[in-house]
Amino acid sequence: MSAKRELSAFNTLYSSGQYLAAANLELKEKGDEKSDPSNLLQMLQAGAALRYARNYLQSTELFDECEDVIKYFNEQLFTSDAGSAIVSVLVNDASLDYRGEEYDGVMVNTYKALNFWKIGKNDLARIEFNRALDRQRRAKERFAEEISKMKEEINKKQAEENRNAAQNKAPKMDIDKAVNNPEIDKILKKKYSNLYAFKAYPDFINPFTTYMAGLFFLSEGDYAKAATLLKETYGMVEENPVVADDFATVEKILDGKRAEGHHIWIIFENGLGPEKEEFRVDLPIFFVTDRVKYAGIALPRLKFRSQAFPCLVVRNAGKETARTRALASMDRVIQTEFKMRYPLIVTRAVISMLMKTYAQYLAQKHFGNIGGLLAAVYQLATTAADIRMWTALPKEFQVAKIVTPEGGSVTIATPDGKAYNVSVPKKKNSLIYVKIPKKGARVVIDVMEL
Repeated sequence: MSAKRELSAFNTLYSSGQYLAAANLELKEKGDEKSDPSNLLQMLQAGAALRYARNYLQSTELFDECEDVIKYFNEQLFTSDAGSAIVSVLVNDASLDYRGEEYDGVMVNTYKALNFWKIGKNDLARIEFNRALDRQRRAKERFAEEISKMKEEINKKQAEENRNAAQNKAPKMDIDKAVNNPEIDKILKKKYSNLYAFKAYPDFINPFTTYMAGLFFLSEGDYAKAATLLKETYGMVEENPVVADDFATVEKILDGKRAEGHHIWIIFENGLGPEKEEFRVDLPIFFVTDRVKYAGIALPRLKFRSQAFPCLVVRNAGKETARTRALASMDRVIQTEFKMRYPLIVTRAVISMLMKTYAQYLAQKHFGNIGGLLAAVYQLATTAADIRMWTALPKEFQVAKIVTPEGGSVTIATPDGKAYNVSVPKKKNSLIYVKIPKKGARVVIDVMEL
């Protein structure tokens, strides 16, 4: 199955709440090979789908494999000469294995932590939350290393191509000049006007991960660590009253005051995160030489999908007691990293264009119009953007918090009138986790005693 068809088929099943079928689709594509680097995307998709099919053990096993592959790619980045990073310019980025984004790795550890927390393996949940937080801290270092290796390879490739150009008496390749051409920047701003039109989070930080880790350590009695994490979350989402109350609560505990009563936290994993779509930029021939038939690049851009609902309503004994409010936008997490990575994506696309255009120039020079035309057709056919991404992530996370009712049950209602009665532990803290990918999809509700 082609990557585009597979992605589309998965999205159709997953967005309707057919989680097991969506997982099985990806597992079939993955095959029996364990921790195969070429199967990272299939494992990410299936791992998320199995989590909401309540198959927590198999979900966690797949996320373990994802972590093995991500670790392999990270080690490759730091120990190799990064030669593979430039290979794809001969065709396109999609010809390489999907390597994952920084937020992919963070969410792998976050979901593993939530899986373990759900089944009562809190020691393992603690390890995974710590890994997720550590991954966020080290992301800048990995990204800087990637940029450094990429620049090193670009310089090598430019020197190599210019030696070839000298031998063939062809124009020299000036990558810097082409990448920084103001005409390209002008075209991109017109074609992708909303690339920078959002409020970014701190680099590589996911407020959901930080908050859930804070809530976990609060429930475990590790108040100092909980305070640090909840304070960090509060700094990113000051407008959320639940986060503010949680931070105030743990500060009171650290001051020697007892927490009063028991509470229920409601986490709403809402909607569908973005997809990528391709757009083409056909560049004026004079960017390179007037002796070619075609010069263009293909780039990805984020295409945003919808919430399932604006919020969930929490009721007790028929009376509304709370509504969920925004905690963390996965859209913004993804946008923040995508914006940082975009200059690299553009650079690679321009290098690919330059190399293919150079080949086209030589074909035209040695074989005339027929050779030039065939090379142009090849260039057009192989100019494609990499639009692969982990589409099982949600659009956003929301949160609400209420006092635990004496009756041991609450009602979770959607704005379209559907209501779900949920039993909760009496006189205890608990967490209700609700997953709704889109309106009309099957609703998954899980309860965890804290």
